[in-house]
Amino acid sequence: MPLNRRKFLKKSAVTGAGVALAGAAAAPAAQAAEKKKPGKHPKRYALTVLGTTDLHGHVFNWDYFKDAEYSDTAGNAMGLARVSTLVNQIRKEKGRRNTLLLDAGDTIQGTPLTYYFAKVDPITAKGGPVHPMAQAMNAIGYDAAALGNHEFNYGIETLRKFEDQCRFPLLGANALDAKTLKPAFPPYFIKKFQVPGAPPVKVAVLGLTNPGIAIWDKAYVQGKLTFPGLEEQAAKWVPKLRSMGADVVVVSAHSGSSGTSSYGDQLPYVENSAALVAQQVPGIDAILVGHAHVEIPELKVTNTATGKTVVLSEPLCYAERLSVFDFELVFEKGRWTVESVAASLRDAKTVADDPKITRLLKDEHALVVEYVNQVVGTATATLTTVDARYKDAPIIDLITKVQEDVVKAALAGTAYASLPVIAQASPFSRTSQIPAGEVTIRDLSGLYVYDNTLVAKLLTGAQVRAYLEYSAQYFVQTAADAVVDTEKLTNAGGRPDYNYDYVSGFSYEIDIAQAVGSRIKNLTYNGAALDDAQQFVLAVNNYRANGGGAFPHVASATQVWSESTEIRTRIAEWVTAKGVLDPADFASVDWKLTRNGTPVF
Repeated sequence: MPLNRRKFLKKSAVTGAGVALAGAAAAPAAQAAEKKKPGKHPKRYALTVLGTTDLHGHVFNWDYFKDAEYSDTAGNAMGLARVSTLVNQIRKEKGRRNTLLLDAGDTIQGTPLTYYFAKVDPITAKGGPVHPMAQAMNAIGYDAAALGNHEFNYGIETLRKFEDQCRFPLLGANALDAKTLKPAFPPYFIKKFQVPGAPPVKVAVLGLTNPGIAIWDKAYVQGKLTFPGLEEQAAKWVPKLRSMGADVVVVSAHSGSSGTSSYGDQLPYVENSAALVAQQVPGIDAILVGHAHVEIPELKVTNTATGKTVVLSEPLCYAERLSVFDFELVFEKGRWTVESVAASLRDAKTVADDPKITRLLKDEHALVVEYVNQVVGTATATLTTVDARYKDAPIIDLITKVQEDVVKAALAGTAYASLPVIAQASPFSRTSQIPAGEVTIRDLSGLYVYDNTLVAKLLTGAQVRAYLEYSAQYFVQTAADAVVDTEKLTNAGGRPDYNYDYVSGFSYEIDIAQAVGSRIKNLTYNGAALDDAQQFVLAVNNYRANGGGAFPHVASATQVWSESTEIRTRIAEWVTAKGVLDPADFASVDWKLTRNGTPVF
């Protein structure tokens, strides 16, 4: 689909037929000030901005991988059906036309529900279905949503179709056409709220997405779209919005607040820059934060240029929370000014599903439940990821075996066919299990929860060694005589499980008593010490291949092959073809944890 600049001004010029907030309560301090003031009281207006983020295809409080109601140890509940109930409550409380509903991105990827309508019954097909997330968000009445990086996982065509199906704009001020450097999506959205006896309150929403898209979905966006930094583009657009008469400026940013990046120095732009935007760019009142999957009820950041406070909030993910920004505005000296902003969270577990959303999407939900419960094979033993973080587990070997086989077949007859194929895989989940007996798509999807695809890259032995050393940073340094607590053994420096990699085809030890950088011991290939000059083909997921996790060498390595079929689909195909899932066909103990040469387990 061509990436010509959209006529976004048409969408952005939407005006709301707002009404006054009857009997709006002023803040106590403001009430006191008004009592002292003789004569006319200033006009006041209370606006509420609601926000979700990182919905990742969660409409219902349902775990498709477990075929059961969702539950976790914290007692959370999730899904847009719950959020719809919360939104209805707040709209009733505040007045429907005094609220604005936003999202901060990562909407159309993350569950079998979203996979099904991207790949199995795709929305892009002629006469295809309307995406369940578009249906739900339209029904709830979203006003605008920022683009997330995962919006690009299925390619531009799927994203554009989803955009067409939404009755609200998808915003991305820093998603630019690579040729024209003009916005490829609407940068902003403006809505007016009517106040009797005073000019309307004009609210502008600026949407910003994540620069990491250029790395993570390079195959889809390279040469088509470019993603400059959030701070740079906010500094460009916020003054424009103010000059257009915006009384309130809210940013919806698919970017965390930590100021960190997962991709090292591959990009000159910060991945999690929401707080930096607040600090550096004058004229912003509040930021709905996304991407990081953390819970921030309210974070106050001081803008260095103005000294004013900018209020940030991030409502966790999966529609488990709803951010609520309460604005108090006062009309004085001929203009509206924001007097105060306060943010808080509402919890999805406190309410029931909205029956309207349940009715709307019950058929789509049933279709996907049926799909994931298809039996594709039989397992001779139970496979689990319970201890896969610190022991070489057969269930992860299954992933690397499938990846090796796919790449070997793809490279047959090419100049690379004679090179040995190795593969990486990560223990994504701590609870995945493939039970002995019948194996379903659901079981296999639960093992590989991301929509990653497969890439083949050339690495030398020396580069593999560096890759393994980097991966081994995941373990907490543990003295030889210290008691081993498996709960405290991993995730050193906050590194997530998905950024720890197995690499198949080698035998090696990870000595966790040693300092970072000198942990890989006795690294052999085919029974002999690894030759640093030998070439290998690494079967690697596209996230890692494009620099996700900042593993050394892999992003810059020569790419010899790639495909768009998901790894989870390849696993299902492999198991279906075999019929029987037998660990003897793929399992081997390639690595172990040691301390000064003595095995930990």
